Amino acid sequence: MSETLVSTDWLAARLGDPKLAVVDASWYMPKTGRDPDQEYLAAHIPGAVRFNIDKVADPDSDLPHTIAGAELFAAEAGEIGISEDMTIVVYDGLGLFSAPRVWWNFRVMGAKDVRVLDGGFPKWEAEHRPTQSGAVKPKPKTFSAQPDRGAVASTSDVRAALDSGIQVVDARSPARFRGEEAEPREGVAPGHIPGAKNVHYGTIIADGRLKDGAELTQIFRAAGVDPSAPMVTTCGSGVSAAILALAVEKMGHTVPRLYDGSWTEWGGDPSTPKARG
Repeated sequence: MSETLVSTDWLAARLGDPKLAVVDASWYMPKTGRDPDQEYLAAHIPGAVRFNIDKVADPDSDLPHTIAGAELFAAEAGEIGISEDMTIVVYDGLGLFSAPRVWWNFRVMGAKDVRVLDGGFPKWEAEHRPTQSGAVKPKPKTFSAQPDRGAVASTSDVRAALDSGIQVVDARSPARFRGEEAEPREGVAPGHIPGAKNVHYGTIIADGRLKDGAELTQIFRAAGVDPSAPMVTTCGSGVSAAILALAVEKMGHTVPRLYDGSWTEWGGDPSTPKARG
């Protein structure tokens, strides 16, 4: 296990440490009908604060959960008692789905030590570990944001990457990648970015946990992706693309850039080329 992924034992042994922030980063696709805010209030890891990617987002963007500007992000993180020099452990209600996105968000904003709970809340509950209900309201702190904007790829960055031979890797399902099923968001064309490769995030997870490094390497290489080479990850709206980024780090390679607008932006733009099949 990489240092980024921590076990439930590791977290349980550190609960209550004033230098530790535990973050419920749960988010679900709208069609699931699940409400992550209500689920958090019903039960969460003791001391965990809630981070909603739809709330801590750029208010001027019409794209879903676009990463917030440094000032807004810092204010929101500070309000829930997090400073950039704490050890931040994020988890979600599916085991491994939206937590990597919040891991990425905090890293982009300059947090020095951000981890992901391996197996997330399902594993925590399955082990009959303690939970807490209601909102946690810690004393506010100051989060000094130092954004790494180079980690965030735009549409023009993706075009430049393709022109220069840098890999673009899409985390969506094969059917969505090939354009065989309609996109979940209105006004977004089916298909994929021409030249992109497809590594479905579901193939690299087992029981809410990332597969081991050797399996991950095999899956990426089978899809025609060199995990050691530069890449940009993408997906539907920038959530599962972060799972690919976490997997690349687990394999011991540099975290790739992430296309924040992802297919919602590319597929919704009439000027961008689209491929199917």
